[in-house]
Amino acid sequence: MKRTKGQVEAEISKALVKFEREYMGRGPTMVKTYILQDMIIVRLTGVLTPAEEHLVRIEGVELIKQVRAKLLESGRRLIDEAIHRITGCQPMSMHADLSTKTGERVILFTLEVNLEERFR
Repeated sequence: MKRTKGQVEAEISKALVKFEREYMGRGPTMVKTYILQDMIIVRLTGVLTPAEEHLVRIEGVELIKQVRAKLLESGRRLIDEAIHRITGCQPMSMHADLSTKTGERVILFTLEVNLEERFR
């Protein structure tokens, strides 16, 4: 049975929630994935722990952003494997940023092919 674009997006969301919970120690409160041509965009909200929110007020934004970026990069192989397993496409690059103001993270993956065309 061929999966729909929405089903694949939901599987990616589920995989990223699992990664956040198991690798980062806490899952997001909400996640939404978008497949757009040769990109996958994942928006996670509520990713900061109460301790991280407190640190932002004391230490500033950069410390939390640096730690989260290093953690994400150190788990990159696991994320790439999940994306490849779900889509059949190997991610070429991953770009991410975290808003310490809203507790939202956006992750963008670029792929080797236009994945969106497969759903037409």
